[in-house]
Amino acid sequence: MNWEQLLSLKRFGDTSVRLRKDQDETRLGFEVDYDRIIFSDSFRSLQDKTQVVPLSKTDFVHTRLTHSLEVSSVARSLGRIVGKELLKKYPSLVENGYQANDFGTIVAAAALAHDIGNPPFGHSGEKAIGEYFKSGNGKQYQNQLSDKQWQDVIDFEGNANGFKILTESREGVEGGLRLSYATLGAFMKYPKESLPKKPSDHIVDKKYGVFQSDIGAFKDVVSELELSKLREDEDLAYNRHPLAYLVEAADDICYTIIDFEDGINLGLIDEDFALEYLINLVRDTINSEKYYQLKTKKDRVSYLRALAIGNLINEAVAVFLKNEDAILSGNFNKSLLDKCKYEAQINDIIKISVEKIYRSSEVIEKEVAGYKIISDLLDVFITAVNNNFENKASNYDKLVLRLLPENLQTEKKEVYDRIFSICSFVSGMSDGYAILLNKKIKGEVL
Repeated sequence: MNWEQLLSLKRFGDTSVRLRKDQDETRLGFEVDYDRIIFSDSFRSLQDKTQVVPLSKTDFVHTRLTHSLEVSSVARSLGRIVGKELLKKYPSLVENGYQANDFGTIVAAAALAHDIGNPPFGHSGEKAIGEYFKSGNGKQYQNQLSDKQWQDVIDFEGNANGFKILTESREGVEGGLRLSYATLGAFMKYPKESLPKKPSDHIVDKKYGVFQSDIGAFKDVVSELELSKLREDEDLAYNRHPLAYLVEAADDICYTIIDFEDGINLGLIDEDFALEYLINLVRDTINSEKYYQLKTKKDRVSYLRALAIGNLINEAVAVFLKNEDAILSGNFNKSLLDKCKYEAQINDIIKISVEKIYRSSEVIEKEVAGYKIISDLLDVFITAVNNNFENKASNYDKLVLRLLPENLQTEKKEVYDRIFSICSFVSGMSDGYAILLNKKIKGEVL
């Protein structure tokens, strides 16, 4: 892989080549990507989607929206620092007009969208969609789908749904948000389809990143960026765009530190116990005198959080630059933080977060409710669209169909397309809207 191709400004439908040196300096091409994402409906819905604690009534716990904004901020720093060093290493990039800020903007835009495909109720929402097909009423559709299509639905993946949102043509607009291919490449943490599943320790094999419905757009992007094959015996499995490692690092940094901070502020983690773990990350940079002058828990936690994020940014940059040749050649198979000197401290914090936050009764109770809500919504809407296609829709089915956006009311010939249109519709709901719509369908709210 080479940086000139990886930084492609191409967008879906382009008939001529876009060159960085020809860009209007008042609003560069990669900055357009950031703007299009932040003004999109799908991004806006993240304001009422779970990050850590579903349906939290407090005003300081993060939602997917605040989390995404923070990840984007960290990602921008990572991209700019790395970009500055890469421009020194590759003078041809400077000659072609690239600047350090381009790297920052690409990574910031991709990070801004990194959770845009996640369903309501956190990661349990993904599992709820899969379970509906594995063991719920959705199991009846298995014999109507190919193996890869079936794997898409039983292993519904927010990353793949995010790629769909960013690239799917709708309402007469070709290519979705029409982002640059550089940003789309940086967005794809798992550039492969759902099957075959290959047990390995390679980070790309952890999940998958494209549904069967979006293979065309996926092929176009990986071809333009000239991503290298993950394995020669697989047609649709590729190594990551190098900047995807920075997007992942930004996300890892934020959920490790900020989810932990939320747990402290919610009282799920004892402050003295938690501060000890954070201090282990910042021993080399903490100003003890300043720290002990802080009077409140919130101020102490905020100070340690800022130092920890700064340390981890520097570590991620160091690991990336040290391994840049291996990353470009497709021979780097771990996340950046898995290779950093703070790996043990990070794992300690994550372990505490799992025990005290993610498995707390408050979180589990609401995730259980979310499972049922998502299953009910899928069942009602998928039944309605399939009955309508088969000309046996009841009056109730016809009413339900009117709750769908107009583009989803249009009959689709393939059962996979009908099912996935509903999965995407439900996954696009905010937590609050999913709850309200489920109550209305059940006749509990009029």
